[in-house]
Amino acid sequence: MAGGFVAGGVSERAHLYEHKITGYFIFACIVAALGGSLFGYDLGVSGGVTSMDDFLKEFFPKVYHRKQLHLKETDYCKYDNQILTLFTSSLYFAGLVSTFGASYVTRNKGRRASIIVGSISFFIGAVLNAAAVNIAMLILGRIFLGVGIGFGNQAVPLYLSEMAPAKIRGAVNQLFQLTTCLGILVANLINYGTEKIHPWGWRLSLGLATVPATFMFIGGIFLPETPNSLVEQGKLDEGRKVLEKVRGTTKVDAEFADLIHASNAARAIKNPFRNLLQRKNRPQLVLGALGIPAFQQLTGMNSILFYAPVIFQSLGFGSGASLYSSVITSVALVVATFISMGFVDKFGRRAFFLEAGCEMICCLIAVAITLALKFGQGETLPKGIGIFLVILIFQFVLCYGRSWGPLGWLVPSELFPLETRSAGQSVVVCVNLFFTALIAQCFLVSLCHLQYGIFLLFAGLIFIMSSFIYFLLPETKQVPIEEIYLLFQNHWFWKRYVNDGEQVEHNEMPGKVKRCPIMLHFFCNS
Repeated sequence: MAGGFVAGGVSERAHLYEHKITGYFIFACIVAALGGSLFGYDLGVSGGVTSMDDFLKEFFPKVYHRKQLHLKETDYCKYDNQILTLFTSSLYFAGLVSTFGASYVTRNKGRRASIIVGSISFFIGAVLNAAAVNIAMLILGRIFLGVGIGFGNQAVPLYLSEMAPAKIRGAVNQLFQLTTCLGILVANLINYGTEKIHPWGWRLSLGLATVPATFMFIGGIFLPETPNSLVEQGKLDEGRKVLEKVRGTTKVDAEFADLIHASNAARAIKNPFRNLLQRKNRPQLVLGALGIPAFQQLTGMNSILFYAPVIFQSLGFGSGASLYSSVITSVALVVATFISMGFVDKFGRRAFFLEAGCEMICCLIAVAITLALKFGQGETLPKGIGIFLVILIFQFVLCYGRSWGPLGWLVPSELFPLETRSAGQSVVVCVNLFFTALIAQCFLVSLCHLQYGIFLLFAGLIFIMSSFIYFLLPETKQVPIEEIYLLFQNHWFWKRYVNDGEQVEHNEMPGKVKRCPIMLHFFCNS
């Protein structure tokens, strides 16, 4: 970044930013957030479909017979089939690869273009899945769905963070998580109904994914591009007009000037991926691009989302009861997202991460102990124990839904400066989807071999990731997005990286006292 201006000027002008909540702003954010519904619908629908007898009989008859006959296997192993898990994980492997193409489109053509491309690809995938007559067609459809998710997850969190005023950026960005959770809930409700439609109910579940894709495509046509992206593309007049319209005021000189300076720095970077590896960007790389997106999946939450009906059936619930139980967990996600949206900009990101992490560890340990004591070979759990397990999983989901779920997307989207933002978000999505696919592919076989120990493993990982947050993540609430990198210059650990070399000239001038922005006074003196 261009030296003294960013270190001093941006911070000094932040208090001059003005905004109103306009209908134009609300429309843009709601339409963009529909990208989360694609992700959520697929998360919810795949687990329910893979537990449906009609689907298993047509594509995975061996799993169906094992499920029906309990061939001398523990109930933990009932669904252990790598081709069946490939049905789920192939989508995320495709999303992982597509995110690099999404990065190019997002940076050069805009966030809106990526959203539209994602909706088209998702629509094609949904049609192929609904019409599938063999496993190859199923997997091909999942690949198109994955490309859609790769583009959507690349663009939507960036779009929401860039459109939002700093004071409410946390709540606005979590619209992505809210629509994801609503997509999961709707998918589980649909699965609960279509499971009774024989023999083609599963086709309806998969085919209805075309609905959110259609809404997203139509809305995307009318969606404004973000001012940040327009300025980055050199469309200054258009960028200012959109900024004025989104903020509901013509008094945007300070914010617009900061966007121009950030854009000038961004255009000077010819290879943003290489720039992301520079020493001064080490905090963003370790926290935003690698640590947080990987840990979000290692909570074990997506295992529950993918396989909630399968898990509940493995624990002795009937088919209908298992789908009903997974609906309950979906409701927990939606409720938790509203809690997070309401309070994350008040209490901060760190508080939600750490408090929820402690609760999640307790829930997983309780689940493991209960299964170790009460669950065995071919036995059906007593009703009371089953209800207790549902309550524990509900509480776990409630904790995740207000912490690692939404913040796993919000915090990375805040951390990157404009010059590495699209590249950084690509790595975020890539890492997220890699670990999502890994968990999806490995969970059922791990459940089979580790049994209740799988929940203790996730509890241990959550302890590690909570420690990671406690020691390494500074608080980002209400800090303007273009000056968040300043937090690392005063962090006890990261300052040794960002204040070395070329960054020194940005932070202090020879013979002068280092300037500390008023709004960051707490961090400068902690």
